[in-house]
Formats: sequence, structure tokens, C-alpha cells
Amino acid sequence: MLLTGSAGFIGSHVAEALKEAGHEVAGLDVRMDGDVRDPAAVDRLLPGSDAVVHQAAKVGLGVDVADLPDYASINVYGMAVVLAAMARHGVGRLVLASSMVIYGEGAYECPDHGQVRPGPREPADLTRGIFEPRCPTCRSALSPATIGEDAPADPRNAYATTKLAQEHLAANWAREAGGIAVALRYHNVYGPRMPKDTPYSGVAAIFRSALEAGRPPRVFEDGGQRRDFIHVRDVAQANVAALGGGRPGTLAAYNIASGRPHTVGEMAAALAAERGGPEPVVTGEYRLGDVRHIVASPGKAAAELGFRARVGFIEGMKEFATAPLG
Repeated sequence: MLLTGSAGFIGSHVAEALKEAGHEVAGLDVRMDGDVRDPAAVDRLLPGSDAVVHQAAKVGLGVDVADLPDYASINVYGMAVVLAAMARHGVGRLVLASSMVIYGEGAYECPDHGQVRPGPREPADLTRGIFEPRCPTCRSALSPATIGEDAPADPRNAYATTKLAQEHLAANWAREAGGIAVALRYHNVYGPRMPKDTPYSGVAAIFRSALEAGRPPRVFEDGGQRRDFIHVRDVAQANVAALGGGRPGTLAAYNIASGRPHTVGEMAAALAAERGGPEPVVTGEYRLGDVRHIVASPGKAAAELGFRARVGFIEGMKEFATAPLG
């Protein structure tokens, strides 16, 4: 099979898991042997494959609108090149690395209006330190709830928008080519080889890089943002499991999460404690593209793919606190 993004943080772990499961893997990575936007590079490696596991992407929130062309080129055009090549070569199975960011805000419960999906938080509220979303109908306080795969998409930044576009393109391919497409909506992935602190890094890598440099992790907002942190080895196993899922002519999407959420502040504190400090600093700063809470239901992946995360939060953070970064 062909694995794109094979030398990346997640891709390198997926490559190991696929090989351990007995699969023959041909890797394509811009850092080593080719770009997914280059049809010739894809055509060179794809013949003989029975599946494509597509990890290659430009990730992260980005810096500003100047990043838009790269996100669209790598994530959207690159996806289209891969799908067109799959059709040419008769490859009928796709596993796509998607993301929970396509949901926007997570699910919430209003005491008067039941389950609701709030829109983007207002800058005036954020400036005043009011970080919790409000009910879009009555403006009341909300309680976070788990989000399922059937929730409407509401992407809030360029990365999220291009990930949703990838899912749509994959669904187009599946319908027209009769292929099987499985989209894995990763939640907050962390673990060994995670890229160091850049504007495109995940929050776990940013905190870990700060601690390694002797600086306290800077926690935005009040640190109460809830996320589902999932270890990269579990994500790799989800990709292996996904090769047995899906139905011809359709795209099936799955939350890839632990089902045990923690706050960003708890994660920063756990890493700092494992490294012996310095303790995190809660800054009150915010980014307009961020969401407050996103908590997943992993039940569909368990029921249909047989996937369940195995690395616990404490165990994972203990390892990640000193693991090598990319």
C-alpha cells in the first residue's frame, strides 16, 4: 500500500504499525522522495498498491491569511492528485487522516434548549475573559457534551476548512469509483517525534518545547479548555483498524479519541510535573480560531472498527515529558 506523509510525526508511527501488522508499505513524503501534488511521484509508487493511507498535510492553525495558498495547495489539491491517481490505477481503498477541527465548537447542552451548537465566540467576550460559549438562543451558560460523527461541520480556520474539503473529495471519489473511503477524525494527537514548537505545532509540543528550554508553558485563556488527548501509537493502530472498515461507494467518518477528556491546563501541569517544572503560567490570552471545548464520542470507532485507545493520559504524559521531539 501507499502511505503518504510517511516520514512525518504521525506518518512515521503509522508506517511502523502497518509493517508490524504485515503490510508492505511504500512511503511518499516531501522530505524524502516526492510531493503528493506531483502526479508523477504518486504514479511512480502507486502501482501494485491495494490501498492508500493518506497522512500528508499542512497542519496547525497557521500564522495568518498568507498561509491560505499552502493549505489549499497541499491539503486540497494534493488530495485531488492522489484520488485521481487511485482512479487511474484501480486502487479501491482509502484511509484519510482527517481532524476533529472540522466540527468547530463541540456539542453543548443548554438547560432550556437542549443540545445546541454555538457559533464563534465574540471577541468582546474573550477580551473580558469570558471564555465559555453561550446558548445561541437565550445566551445562557452551557455544559459541554460529547460530539458524534453526525454533528454538522463548522470549520473555523484554514486547516479545518481544507480537512473538510478532503473528506468531500474522498466522498466524491468513493461514489464515482466505487471505492471505500474511511476518514479518521483525529483529536489532539501527542507523543514521541512530535514536531518542536512552531506556529504549526500542536499545544502539547509547544508546552513540551517550552519546558525543555526551561520556560514555563504559557496556557491561553484560563486553561479550562477541554480536549481529548490521544497518543500517537493509538492513532497508528486506528489506521491499521480502518483498513478493514467502510463500505463501497461511501465515506465513513470516525472520531479517533480516547473518550477521556482533560483540560489544556491539566495537560500543561502534568508535563511540568514530570519534568520538575517550571510550573505553567495562565496568560488569559486567546486566539480567534480556537474553540473552547471539543469532547468526542469514540463509540462508533469501537463498534465498527474495533478500535479503542489503550494509552492512558498519565502514562502517555509521563512518556511524552522526556520523549524525543521531531
